[in-house]
Amino acid sequence: MSKARLMQGNQACAEGMIAAGVRFFAGYPITPSTEIAEIMADELPKLGGKFIQMEDEIGGMGAVIGASLTGVKSLTATSGPGFSLKQELIGYACMAEVPCVVVDVQRVGPSTGLATSPAQGDVMQARWGTHGDHGIIALSPGSVREAFDVAVAAVNFSERFRTPVIVLLDEVIGHMRERVELPEPSELKIVNRKTPTDPPETFQAYRPDADEVPPMAPFGEGYYHHVTGLMHGYSGLPTASAAVTNELARRLESKINRAQDEITLYTEDGIEGADVVLVSYGGSSRAASAAVKMAREQGAKVGMIKLITIWPFPAEMVMAKTRKAKTIIVPELNTGQLVGEVERYVGRDRVVSVTRVDGELFKPEEILEAILAAGGAK
Repeated sequence: MSKARLMQGNQACAEGMIAAGVRFFAGYPITPSTEIAEIMADELPKLGGKFIQMEDEIGGMGAVIGASLTGVKSLTATSGPGFSLKQELIGYACMAEVPCVVVDVQRVGPSTGLATSPAQGDVMQARWGTHGDHGIIALSPGSVREAFDVAVAAVNFSERFRTPVIVLLDEVIGHMRERVELPEPSELKIVNRKTPTDPPETFQAYRPDADEVPPMAPFGEGYYHHVTGLMHGYSGLPTASAAVTNELARRLESKINRAQDEITLYTEDGIEGADVVLVSYGGSSRAASAAVKMAREQGAKVGMIKLITIWPFPAEMVMAKTRKAKTIIVPELNTGQLVGEVERYVGRDRVVSVTRVDGELFKPEEILEAILAAGGAK
């Protein structure tokens, strides 16, 4: 029998999280992410998991952190204003190195904005929404099948690096339906967090291994584990030491940045010999891909990079893939957020920003026009 299914992006995301081992969800319903909560409420109890609808988005994030500290893979999902409310506790999870996943199905903002319309306006918030220096991983799928794959990757990365991971869906991908064939469970690579090999009497909760990631002991298994949002030493106890603060702050970034190659996920199409290269992601990549095909029919030498990993920004890869291009076009459903990172690494003189913020999708012709204006056709 065929494994083909007609599936919504939010559904694929939820099923990917479950396949990766998520067994706890806490959150608050908010459009356009609500289907994820609904599916989790239905499916997790069947697997011995737990679903809790909290009183608000802040409570949802707090419950996810608490559940993860007990050793359970944990998830919350939200949109727009809810993502803003979660930021303080996302910072807490970064500092306390608590693995968890936050799905943000983006919509038009700021504030209430347009609750049912697509946008990609949370890209910089995903990176810098919580205060202070910190590393972060943010992934953005561009199809329903990718929503499943990215969900699995997000859980794996959170466990691997002891960090919150943000999945930047958007209303386009979250609510669209496509024919997909999902992998069998046996085909998936599943990562679980490292646990201590030291006995409880010598265990230090934040002493990192060579990869700069400390093992993590679940609450209730006999290990002392002090958790705080304050700067702390290996024991987890607060400190005001300049040396310890410097070491911790830098490690929270370097444990992620040093694994850039492992974390970077992307696809490419026709980069070799292209005069014009599109750098796209998420829902915008749908129109961008169609525009590339239309441009090629007119003789254009055009290629495309579809970013799946947004943060840490894959600078080395983007520089290498666009080195010979005359023009790099970055289409986004915002006023220009990720384009700044592209300009930072390849130079502003070659970069063209194409934006839309009216709650409507790009038409391929809009991006095609930018390709042709850049001299992409013969």
